[in-house]
Amino acid sequence: MTDAPDICPALRYEDAKAAIKQLTEAFGFTVHAVYEGEDGRVMHAELSYGNGMVMLGSTGTGSTFDKIMAGGGPTGIYVRVADVDDHHARAVAHGVQIVMPPTDQDYGSRDYMARDAEGNVWSFGTYAPGAAAG
Repeated sequence: MTDAPDICPALRYEDAKAAIKQLTEAFGFTVHAVYEGEDGRVMHAELSYGNGMVMLGSTGTGSTFDKIMAGGGPTGIYVRVADVDDHHARAVAHGVQIVMPPTDQDYGSRDYMARDAEGNVWSFGTYAPGAAAG
């Protein structure tokens, strides 16, 4: 058993290098690995945030995953953050499109939603999935 997350969302981007830049600079992800093909496209990248990770790559690589995901729409991903307002301010400072400002939810979370440059919706909040199970 490793400390690696058991579930990792996998995304495809037309411009994976720009996505990596946005996710690291605006959302605070850390680059764990980036593998490029001979043509410079991102074949596979791993970005971490806390104990979670997201994998991504360029569209048009011809991989099986790329072919299966062709035409797939945007997706939504939730990331738990310690300070929603600070995280939101960072995203705003980097020009990210905010689709819901920081909001206190009835179930006790404070969160906001942002859309990345290719339409995926990222929710950032204080809610810890599974912590209140029972």
